[in-house]
Amino acid sequence: MSFEESEQLCLKGSLILADPSLTDPGFEKSVLLLTNHQQDDGSAGFILNKPMGKKVSDLIQIDEMRELGDLPVFLGGPVSSDQLTFASINWDAKDEELGYDTHLSSEEALHRLREGFFIRAFVGYSGWAEGQLEHELKQNSWITRKPVPIAASLDADEELWRDLLSSMGPYYKMLASFTDRPELN
Repeated sequence: MSFEESEQLCLKGSLILADPSLTDPGFEKSVLLLTNHQQDDGSAGFILNKPMGKKVSDLIQIDEMRELGDLPVFLGGPVSSDQLTFASINWDAKDEELGYDTHLSSEEALHRLREGFFIRAFVGYSGWAEGQLEHELKQNSWITRKPVPIAASLDADEELWRDLLSSMGPYYKMLASFTDRPELN
């Protein structure tokens, strides 16, 4: 989808993939779920494919809710990186979209986990001021993508970016195959 098309519609619930030219180490090869997108109020979301190699129990004491303690923690973004947030992210096959509920309390997260929902733990989130994301889209820093079931997976890692980009067609498959450091060739 081109920026001109995305500029006219709300991207809430969409995925955005970092363009290979985006060299910000915090977002390099990132796949984000936009949980809020309002052109006149800013945007917010979570990076889905940056596991931190830690579990919730490594970060907080959670004795009475042991099931949450085993959840892997993902880097959600650079904003409020001192806060742990729980989110429910699931694939809705009927509507072919990602269903999500963010900023869950630990009690709400545990309840949803026991109901069979996928629960994610994030440190921080990603946020943009009014018009900032639109400007970055216009600069081709991000590639918009319709959500797919794999994005809800707790196994998401750096390969998610490559897999999603490659599935978008020959041009994007070529972009996904570029070396990380072309200047070394």
